[in-house]
Amino acid sequence: MKKGRSRWEIIMDMLKAINEENKARKTRIMQRAYLDWRNFERYLDFLLAEGFITRCETDACYELTVKGKEMLRRLKEVDEMLG
Repeated sequence: MKKGRSRWEIIMDMLKAINEENKARKTRIMQRAYLDWRNFERYLDFLLAEGFITRCETDACYELTVKGKEMLRRLKEVDEMLG
């Protein structure tokens, strides 16, 4: 399990989890990003408010928006540069 992650690393982990699942439910995102429920809710609210993710229309799941895909791409680039 990862420890001492920055806010941006946690956001990147959540965006990656949603992207890899295509459409992911809350529990699956939380598990794949290694977050407890309280922190997960805080970051989920942030991602929704900023328009990086959206709730699926037909199911209780979440998916990346265009803005979220761009943010994930940029975070991966920064992560590679910092290596």
